[in-house]
Amino acid sequence: MTSLKPRGARATALLGTALAICLGQAVAAQDLRLWTTEEQPERLARQEQLAADFEEATGISVAVIPVTESDLGTRATAAFAAGDLPDVIYHTLQYALPWAEAGLLDTAAATEVVEDLGMDTFAPGALDMAAFDGGIASVPVDGWTQMILYRKDLFEEKGLEPPTTYDAVTKAVEALNNPPEMYGFVAATKVDDNFMSQVLEHVFLANGVSPVGPDGFQPLDERKTVEVLNFYKTIADASPPGDLFWKQSREVYFAGDAAMIIWSPFILDELAGLRDSAPPTLTDDPTSAELASKTGIVTNFAGPSNPDGAAWAEMNMFGITADAEVDDAIDFVKFSMNEGYMNTLAIAPEGKFPIRRGTEDEPTKFADGWAKLDVGVDRKAPLGDLYAADMIDEIVGGLDVAQRWGVEDGQLALASQMVNTQIINRYVREFIDGRRSAEETVAVMNEELAKVE
Repeated sequence: MTSLKPRGARATALLGTALAICLGQAVAAQDLRLWTTEEQPERLARQEQLAADFEEATGISVAVIPVTESDLGTRATAAFAAGDLPDVIYHTLQYALPWAEAGLLDTAAATEVVEDLGMDTFAPGALDMAAFDGGIASVPVDGWTQMILYRKDLFEEKGLEPPTTYDAVTKAVEALNNPPEMYGFVAATKVDDNFMSQVLEHVFLANGVSPVGPDGFQPLDERKTVEVLNFYKTIADASPPGDLFWKQSREVYFAGDAAMIIWSPFILDELAGLRDSAPPTLTDDPTSAELASKTGIVTNFAGPSNPDGAAWAEMNMFGITADAEVDDAIDFVKFSMNEGYMNTLAIAPEGKFPIRRGTEDEPTKFADGWAKLDVGVDRKAPLGDLYAADMIDEIVGGLDVAQRWGVEDGQLALASQMVNTQIINRYVREFIDGRRSAEETVAVMNEELAKVE
């Protein structure tokens, strides 16, 4: 990419440098400011080490400033209005496109970073979600994909295919559901919990169904959505009774009483007996990795109307702001995604999959290094020691096809509003409970979703 024209703070910095050279004076490097929502002490320490390593390599210091995640949006908006944004913000996907459209982000700088590092070294699904106006809104750093965890030992005993499709899940439920000794699934059914929203979005995406399109609200396709509803009723009927969310899902699976669940990768260390507050109870030994050894993972999941399937993902990004010292900010982000990338991922490896797999010369360098990073709380071990290589590949590979409602169409903000209303959760639960037919449920969901602005 051609070099960018000086502008804003960058132009001022260049002018100051030129003046100092003319006067024969040395110019002290300005501190960069990094806002981060990873504010737990151990995670802050990792980021401060990253900043120290960058300063040692370049002479440019970085102030790491923790910001509570729930405050990030309002603080960024206020700082933008005051012309006092930090140089770089470590943020989640939800802010990328709205901030880019508002002019808060320097998208040309982000694009320069990705092109310099090599676009083909990044997971394509992550780049698709970061795309903006022919470039990149913000640099994808790390992410995680929602997973179907399943008892591969039981699947193998019954000759079942891995649960990569609606059909495969349905057949597994039919073969393995035997409550209360064994539930075929533990589906999310607690309407007011965000866990149900995430699980449902994954299931809808798997069948190619979205409530938004390029022009905003897009009515749910009746045929495809009926398939979604009938599938979800199948797994809900094979679940324990009650209002189920992440806690029951984990507990029932950890006890060995469920064949399948949907969960985030933050379960991986617990599943292997590394966290005393959430031990597997399949055996009498809460530190045992036996359940982990019997578990398989699926990230990309397909419905009958969408054979390519989809993976639901969350993603973190480095946003270079409109007020940044651009050259230094670019250098810091590139360093964080290259020489310092293992430190970036080590903040929480079980939930920070490497979006950049490697370099042009070593295509799997970072993916291989990530698998060797320790996870766990009360005990530590590398993911690569806990799970087989093919499972590690599946975990990382989900980011290749990662999706979220509204990202491709530039309607993430509207889609997020729809999710937050819990309209879909409510009417799916009422369908499961027999309140109305599938077709009637699609009609009422469309009627209510059309009102969301």
